Amino acid sequence: MRLFNPRGRRRGGRGANHALFPPAAPTPPPDPRLRMTGATLLVCVTCKAEGRLLGAPLYETLAERLAGEGAVAVKPVECLSVCKRPCTVALSAPGKWTYVVGDLDREANLEDIVTASRRYAEAPNGLVPWRERPLPFRRGVVSRTPPLALFAES
Repeated sequence: MRLFNPRGRRRGGRGANHALFPPAAPTPPPDPRLRMTGATLLVCVTCKAEGRLLGAPLYETLAERLAGEGAVAVKPVECLSVCKRPCTVALSAPGKWTYVVGDLDREANLEDIVTASRRYAEAPNGLVPWRERPLPFRRGVVSRTPPLALFAES
């Protein structure tokens, strides 16, 4: 049974792969000891397309735009290994889920990145409801990684 077409889209409508994969375990409520506000926005400064460096200008623009904002710290990173989907950013914070998002453009998505960063910073566990994310942060998610503390032994 083939569930994916060559373009990477699932066939068979919503939930077509339910027979192959068991339902995901529900996300446990956040541990109150891990609740933190704030976020770090990591921007890949080595992202490029068609020979043009795109990541460094995105970082510079975001650093300027979010300067003085206590809730979101902007940090450059050398590579997020999502080279086929430039530009790429990650939102991370201790005790929160981490998101990696690609296919972002400095001119078209600057305000979307700022909005998503603020909403992530406000979310106690980093899980921003899908409908509350800007459109590029709905479409462009590369990965969502649970906080390591979720697996730490008590």
